Amino acid sequence: MGDEMIFYGYFRSSAAYRCRIAFHLKGLSPQTVFINLREGAQKAADFLALNPHGMVPAVASNGHFLTQSLAIIEWLEETHPAPALLPRDPFARAYVRSLALSIACDIHPLQNLRVLKHVRDSYGLDQTGVDQWCRRWIESGLASLEEMVNRAGTAGRFLYGDEPGLADICLVPQMFSAVRFGADTSRLTTLNRIAAHCGTLPAFADAHPARQADAAM
Repeated sequence: MGDEMIFYGYFRSSAAYRCRIAFHLKGLSPQTVFINLREGAQKAADFLALNPHGMVPAVASNGHFLTQSLAIIEWLEETHPAPALLPRDPFARAYVRSLALSIACDIHPLQNLRVLKHVRDSYGLDQTGVDQWCRRWIESGLASLEEMVNRAGTAGRFLYGDEPGLADICLVPQMFSAVRFGADTSRLTTLNRIAAHCGTLPAFADAHPARQADAAM
């Protein structure tokens, strides 16, 4: 696919972070439009005209528009199949998706900026209270993921086997957020090992929030 691709993202967004890793793994370099969530750029009329959800990430390509990080990554997998981000075996594919979804659907939404703002504004919590609330869900969610991975016994250098895939793409941004919110990850032996290994790979390292152009804006 040689068409121009435009990626709408924000350096600190975990979901956008996932997409950046996937782009790098696939050897893609889309044009990036920075949407500053802290300044409310996601609520601007021109962006809402593209994406009524008012969230990142989003991708425009060849007259089409996609939202939701996992949908974007699955689209990349189908249009750029090498290197593969999912195993070939149907059950293994479903298992890897289950790991990714446990992060993207169960853990990450509860640390989303708009959710935390609602918790703060509606329940009178200060920043310390909001952070404690957030850590509770991150810690319990990651503990369950650690147990799930250890029980399956199929982790290698990555969450499934020895090649990076969809689950690792979701894990690394979530572990970054865990540190940012001060969550206790000390007992997550497997997850910490895999996240650390991922961080040695250029595709993951180059996608880190600190390395994004809008991090300095």
